Order: sequence, then structure tokens, then C-alpha cells
Amino acid sequence: MTPAARVQAAIELLDQIIEAARAKGAPADRLIADYFRQRRYAGSKDRRAVRELVYSAIRLCGPTPHSGRAAMLALAAKDKAIVPLFDGSPHGPAAIGEDEKPAKTGIAPSWLAARITASGLKGADAWALLERAPLDIRVNALKADRGSIDLPEPGEPLAAPQGLRFPSGTQVEQWDAFREGLIEIQDHGSQWVCAALNPQPGEVIVDLCAGAGGKTLALAAATGNAASLIACDTDKRRLGNLAPRAARAGAQVDHTILLDPGREAEAVAPWLGMADRVLVDAPCSGTGTWRRNPEGRWRLDRGELERLTKLQDHVLDIGASLVRAGGVLAFITCSVLDEEGADRIAAFLARHQGWQAEAVDIPLGRSQGAGMRLTPHHDGTDGFFVAILRSA
Repeated sequence: MTPAARVQAAIELLDQIIEAARAKGAPADRLIADYFRQRRYAGSKDRRAVRELVYSAIRLCGPTPHSGRAAMLALAAKDKAIVPLFDGSPHGPAAIGEDEKPAKTGIAPSWLAARITASGLKGADAWALLERAPLDIRVNALKADRGSIDLPEPGEPLAAPQGLRFPSGTQVEQWDAFREGLIEIQDHGSQWVCAALNPQPGEVIVDLCAGAGGKTLALAAATGNAASLIACDTDKRRLGNLAPRAARAGAQVDHTILLDPGREAEAVAPWLGMADRVLVDAPCSGTGTWRRNPEGRWRLDRGELERLTKLQDHVLDIGASLVRAGGVLAFITCSVLDEEGADRIAAFLARHQGWQAEAVDIPLGRSQGAGMRLTPHHDGTDGFFVAILRSA
């Protein structure tokens, strides 16, 4: 592919990504993979270059661009080396017209940027949400130790006891250590907010929003498979991935429970008031993961944010019903918005008399309301909010 053809390919991909964002369709990485699966002639250098153009444009454009060409024109305004590639060549983009306007740049759509600012993130704190993320792994303590594991590349030891960091794009999924369950991909912040629950051997622990089970596996490793783990989720496909992942990791999960939305209490009835600890890794906007999914800013709207905050209240209340007297509930979101963090905890404490927020005992983050917030700029992690609540 010529340099101009790479720009045209990026424009075509951006058109697809913009449309998918508006329709809540496939994510950008899947669209990019599908695009090149149909164009086998593109070599690895071409794919890498196009992907770089696409994500650079996405990170630059705050509001959703009206077209992929407008997004690429915004990138060209910043990187003048791209301008002459709008050359009208057979496989390149048409020349730039005198009246053409580039897409608007910024952190996010104006309404969402205002919410970010209102939540206390400004300047470098806000822009860091869009930086490229490294790749973090957790060495699985059930099978290996960070100090002695033999990996194809040396990783940077992190503060988390079993955490290692590698450059973005490191293909750890191709390593024998990954296939054999010795390592799991998990952001450094995710490792710490999971540890904040402080799971202990012999306890009954419910992971209420387990998804594919990343934090469930971390809890199994932290307790040496000596806790009774119950993993729940409403997503059948994601929850179905837990069993093979647990088998690979050597993790023991006593029960996996598929929840029916709106009827969750029926499925978890056997554990009402029985759990020593409950983890609520609640569905959220994902504003803390923009480093990995920058087009997420284009998918979120006010209605979706309101729906998510109501859902977070709902799962918090279900989680509270499972906790025994004196037990612990951990609330986590991968969001930096107060609406999905400090505000939710304040509302919970107003609804549940006798519950108290406790200090979050992790070495990262800064206090935010009754919890702790981690951010890329301050902590070098994805954005997270975590709060620890104890029942009466």
C-alpha cells in the first residue's frame, strides 16, 4: 500500500467505526480485524500503519466526527506530513477542498467533557485518559511466582505483588505461559481494586458481576483456592468463558450463576445474608478505559449514563442483600465520573442505615468521596473507583 492508500484505508475504517459507535455496534478493534481479513494483500507494516492512523484520529476527536474524512483532516491539521497524502491518486483520498472543515478535537463530546471536569479531572489528568496504555499481566499465584517465572520478554515489576508491565501491543496471548494459565492479562489498577476486597481463605465470596471472570480468578489465586467462590452475571456468553479460563488457571469456582435481569434475587436466594464478602464490579460507562477503547467517548450519551447509574444502584442493593452481618461489600467501576463512583456510594449509604464506608487499603489512588479513585495520570493505571462498605 502506498502512504496515500493507507490514509484512504484509515478513512474507510473511521467511517465504519463512527457508524458503529452511533448504532452501538461492533468495537473498533473488531472492525479493523474484519477489514484486513478481507484484504489479505495488506502486509503487516500496512496494517500497523493504518491502525496507528485510525487510533490517532480517534484519540484526537472529542465529539463524534461526521465522517472518517473529517476525522483524518483533523489529524492532518496536527500532523502536516499527512496533508500531501490527500493527493487524489487512484487509491488515495481526494485532494482537500477549500471549504472542507476538520472534525472538532477535544477530550470528549462537550456534555461529557463537562462531567469529567466536574468530577475533578482537568488538564493533564483529563488528557491522560486518552494516552496509549501499556500491557499489564498478573502472574497466577496458583501456578507460578513473579520472581521465578520464565517469560519470553522481561517485564517491569509493578507494585502489585504478582504484576508485570510490558509495552503496548506485546503478544502475550501467544506465549506458552498464557496458554498454560501461568499469567493473566489484567491492568495494574484492576489488580489492586480486586485486592481491596481483602479476600480470606475459608470465606464465602460472591463476585456478583463476574463477566468472563477476570477478578474471580484473581480472588481464587489470592485465597489459594481456599475460599468458596460464587460467580454471577447476566451475560451468558461472557459467563460461559469462565469455566475454560478457570480450568486453564487451576482456579476453583464453586458455582457459576446466570442471572435473569430484574429477577436476580431469585437466582442468588441461597446466599442471602450468607456471604462474607461480595464484589460488585458494576457495569459502567468505561470512561476509565478510554486508553484502550477511545471510541467509547462516541458511544456514550446522557440517557445511557442515567441507565447505568440506576443499574449500579440496583446491583449494589442486590449485593448488600447477600452480605452477612458485619460482612464486606466492595463496589468497583472502571469510570472516573463521580456519578458512577462517589455519588453512588453516597446514595447507597442514604438508603442503607447502619452500613459504613471503610478506608480503602491500597497503595495507589486518591480519596474521592467515601472511596478511592485511580487515574492514568496519577497512578499509571486505567481509571477506577473503589469503595469498601461494611454492614451493621
